[in-house]
Amino acid sequence: MGIILVEICEGSLINTIDVEAELESRYPEVAVISNECLMACGLCTYSPFAMVNGKRIFAKTPEACLEKIKQQLKRN
Repeated sequence: MGIILVEICEGSLINTIDVEAELESRYPEVAVISNECLMACGLCTYSPFAMVNGKRIFAKTPEACLEKIKQQLKRN
């Protein structure tokens, strides 16, 4: 298994939780990168989201989004 890249927009509502600490401590193959903008055309201001190996993951709450990210990591 290779490196799994999780990208987070600095403006994303998911930043209310420490995604990097949560994921990198539990999944050694994960690298969490914070970017100024992921070019998701304003999605970050409306919904918590992240990109997992290029796939957009989003939910209504940061906690639900984190759970969806974890589910995606288990699939990879």
